[in-house]
Amino acid sequence: MPIDETRDFLPIRIAVLTVSDTRGLAEDRSGDTLVARIEGVGHVLADRVILRDDVEQIVAQLNHWIDDASVDCIITTGGTGVTGRDVTPEAVERVADKMIPGFGELFRWLSFQTIGTSTVQSRACACVSRGTYIFALPGSTGAVKDAWDDILRDQLDSRHRPCNFVELMPRLLER
Repeated sequence: MPIDETRDFLPIRIAVLTVSDTRGLAEDRSGDTLVARIEGVGHVLADRVILRDDVEQIVAQLNHWIDDASVDCIITTGGTGVTGRDVTPEAVERVADKMIPGFGELFRWLSFQTIGTSTVQSRACACVSRGTYIFALPGSTGAVKDAWDDILRDQLDSRHRPCNFVELMPRLLER
């Protein structure tokens, strides 16, 4: 999609949450991949946390960032599968004001081109919560690359046409 070079790039502040029972910072390749892409295009890493697959901890961290004026967007990686410990979508739903179903639909369509029918196991999702965007991605580096490179890089770029998420930010709390 086209980038309108006559418009200014507006960097946003993005917090990254890795959800994993097994990874620490040294093993967090998907988080590293996401951070590199965020900073590589000029956005600001607002914070980075790794939590276990625990819905209460995830909800608490999401709420902390949602209430922090220095965070515009939250991107999670991990915990979107179908096993008993995968609870990221449930946490996102608990804080959501408005779900963005098209994000998950588009992610799975793109992912199908890479991993075929295995994409049905992904519960990638997105929402707006009290003026903050939240995008929940699967925990693989391939999924992070697909979501960032093919969706989020453009939608989080204020110059993307015909529209983007950034230009809507001032209006997210309208009633």
